[in-house]
Order: sequence, then C-alpha cells, then structure tokens
Amino acid sequence: MEKIKLKIMPVSDEIGKSVPYPSYATDGSAAMDLYACTGSDIALLPLEKKLIPTGIAIEIPDSGYMALVCARSGLGVKHGVTLSNGVGVIDSDYRGELMVGLINLSDTPYTIKKGDRIAQLIVLPIAKCQVEICERLSDTPRGTGGFGSTGR
Repeated sequence: MEKIKLKIMPVSDEIGKSVPYPSYATDGSAAMDLYACTGSDIALLPLEKKLIPTGIAIEIPDSGYMALVCARSGLGVKHGVTLSNGVGVIDSDYRGELMVGLINLSDTPYTIKKGDRIAQLIVLPIAKCQVEICERLSDTPRGTGGFGSTGR
C-alpha cells in the first residue's frame, strides 16, 4: 500500500483541542473522519442545508491526486443527514478551509455539535483523460442499455 503525505493545517484554534484532526477510525478504514468545527451547536431542520466548517485546510501532494468528501453512512441511515452535493471534490490546488455541505432529509431536526464526525475524506490518485472526439464507440454486449438493463 502506497502512503502519501497529506499536509493538514488548522485554521481554527479548536483543532487538536476540542476538535480532533482528521483520522482513520481503524487500520482497515479507507477514509479519514472529518469533524465539525463549530462555535456552537447547529440545528439542521428537516430539508434544511447548511455549510459546516471543519477548521482545517489540506495540501494534496500533487496534481496526480485529489480528495473526495463523502457522507458518513451512520448519519444517513440513522438520521437522514447526508451531503447536500452528493460527493465533494477537493482539487490538488485548493488551499482553503474544508467545508461540508449537509442536508437533513428526515422529518426531525438534527443537532450538529462541535467535534461531531460529519463526513469522510478519501485521497485518491487520478487519471487525466485525453479527449478524443469520434463518430462511433466500440460495441459491447450491453450496448446502450441503461438503468436495470443488466437484469441485476
């Protein structure tokens, strides 16, 4: 397993004190937990969206990598709270504070407290594509079959 260096810079004095640095929960974790770095509790009403600060900025080592901010399954399944934009893409040249857009899809309010785990951060290698415009694509057994076309 390749390990790369991810620089993490606190942008809040609370990081490392009342708000943990991003971390892997277990040796088998694919993503690091991201934590809410809020001045006070944030009430997320049903169908409400809010941008939650993490108190950190990151430096991805080079343009061959990117980071994804993903939802936490426990928040989604247990409380109906998920990312408002599906998945957040963090480009290698972004240096601002990581912010997490959350939405409450449940019918009850949810409270986010300082230090709560609110999302996950995955760092991945990327492949840059060279676009080739063409008039025909190669044939496959599936062809143009869309949703549900594989019968599974």
